[in-house]
Amino acid sequence: MTSESFSPEKACAIKLDSVDTLKKFRQRFFIPEKTIYLNGNSLGLMSRNSEASIQRVMEEWKSMGIKGWLDAKQPWFYFAETLGQMAAELVGAESNEVVATGSTTVNLHALVSTFFKSHSDQNQILADELNFPSDIYALKGQLKLKGLDPSRHLILVKSPDGKNLREADIISQMTDRIGLILLSSVLFRSGQLLDMPLLTHEAHKRGIPIGFDCSHSVGAIPHYFDRWDIDFAVWCSYKYMNGGPGSPAFLYVNQRHFQEEPLLAGWFGSAKEKQFDFSLDFLSSSSASGWQISSPVILGAAAIKGALDIMSEAGILNIRHKSLRLTEYLIYLVDYILKDSPYSFKVGTPRNPRFRGGHIALEREHQAVGIYKALKSRNIIVDFRPPMTLRIAPVALYNTFQEVWETVLQIKEIIDKREQESFSGIPDLIS
Repeated sequence: MTSESFSPEKACAIKLDSVDTLKKFRQRFFIPEKTIYLNGNSLGLMSRNSEASIQRVMEEWKSMGIKGWLDAKQPWFYFAETLGQMAAELVGAESNEVVATGSTTVNLHALVSTFFKSHSDQNQILADELNFPSDIYALKGQLKLKGLDPSRHLILVKSPDGKNLREADIISQMTDRIGLILLSSVLFRSGQLLDMPLLTHEAHKRGIPIGFDCSHSVGAIPHYFDRWDIDFAVWCSYKYMNGGPGSPAFLYVNQRHFQEEPLLAGWFGSAKEKQFDFSLDFLSSSSASGWQISSPVILGAAAIKGALDIMSEAGILNIRHKSLRLTEYLIYLVDYILKDSPYSFKVGTPRNPRFRGGHIALEREHQAVGIYKALKSRNIIVDFRPPMTLRIAPVALYNTFQEVWETVLQIKEIIDKREQESFSGIPDLIS
């Protein structure tokens, strides 16, 4: 069924669900009771596989104590590398180029400290004004650590509309003063997917290393880091990867950089065979593992393990196919039902699937926050980005087309009944 054959009747949603090849995976997730959960781009739901994995590790801790580091079913000492091997297939990398460790921002600090050389003639970092603030904080901090002024040495590409970026504008800022580029794969507000291979090619033509924050894409979109030849990447595991709140993040380092010295060095980045020599001279692992700083969070890692088992079984290409169908259907329904007054919603996400991530940004100039709160009162969980954007993320592994249809109808009913007028203020949680 193509977008041209969509219809606004519920029967269409039922038909789409009936032919969904991933529908069996929904039963492997804990769906909050009587809730439509469309917020997987902020926090993915818990899977039964993750619950079982956590329970197994807790039992190992209880029954084995310290022996779990080497004698557990999945030895804790190598858990970060094991998860890296599993995640590598999602991002098109070799197994030793990915490791689960730290948090997204800590990993970004670790990698920028290595890749930004701050030569006198290349002492600027290029990012963009739509990037997630935490990334900008990290970049400013790294510049200050090198004695540089962020107001002069952090170059932020401007957005022409405050929502999306143009690759041509980014490329035009790749001057001979740029020593590093950091961009997001998917913009967290609008859901725009940047052309990562093009931007990498243009950066490398100019001799500039480039990295990406892929927190809003890994788990929803296939990546091909090695084929694209990007230098490094970071991403979290609690969104589309369904790894759980505060779960460990991931980092990728292209193997051609394994000889680089991790400057934010830590014990767990040591070569495994030398880690217990306790030498005061750091010998880095010859892999992405060298950029680890501290011991892995084993209980958090266990949750990721269960989630990755499901993703591996489902297949990232199948996930992407359904994700695009869900968002295409949502766009169709918004255009058909919510476009005209008094509903007045606009789609802020690129309509071309090539440039669309896993969520849809719905914009309304007036009372958008009231609609968000009214949806929440009806147990429909989306999220809100000031000043006027609802982000809706139907996740391929557990959401249905009927849930998308029902959400659009509920928004219509809220506005018909003017329920949004009884809600005011900012949302109680912005994630």
